[in-house]
Amino acid sequence: MQRKFADTVVVLDFETTGLSPEYGDRAIEIGAVLVERGEIAARFQRLMNPGFRVSPFIERYTGITNEMLKGQPRCEVVMAEFAEFIAGHNIVAHNAAFDRRFLDFELKRANRSYDGESCCSLLVSRRIYQDSPNHKLQTLVAHVGIEQTGTFHRALADAEMTTRLWLSMISAIRQRYGIDAVSFDLMRELSKIDKLYTHRYLASLAEKQSDG
Repeated sequence: MQRKFADTVVVLDFETTGLSPEYGDRAIEIGAVLVERGEIAARFQRLMNPGFRVSPFIERYTGITNEMLKGQPRCEVVMAEFAEFIAGHNIVAHNAAFDRRFLDFELKRANRSYDGESCCSLLVSRRIYQDSPNHKLQTLVAHVGIEQTGTFHRALADAEMTTRLWLSMISAIRQRYGIDAVSFDLMRELSKIDKLYTHRYLASLAEKQSDG
């Protein structure tokens, strides 16, 4: 089943009106990249109208203006469509707890659901790229030498660069430790362990794989 492999996932990013759907914030853009066996297979990008005006701060931060959102479909319409795109795949996001909250909230409003697992590329990057000055997406893109695609804080551009970061981390694990089959569960476990034990954890997995 391809879903178990870390290089077959949907990488997504939301732009929103604020930090918390529990306090009335809504999604205004979603961008996602479908990766199959390490190759980009499809993309999804939509603006969506939250039903109220966004603040000047969000307009400046994202570049998404109220004028751009006029006439765009409501969140429920877009999320019903996105539910089909994401079906059957695990998801990755940079600061996944944030994106997962909005994903679950907006899908529920659209009478849709998602039963896959999620993994945070930010948490994994703290284990793989411990020498990075910080682990913001923009910093990591420069640190790793990933080509910038589009503008930061637009959903599809951030999803594309997160995709390249995610694949670079899978590649680093393969090259450093000789672990050929990098599973999604491995990446999830890696995101949770103390970063001081990263080498020990991966070296142990490599040894088990070679013995098997």
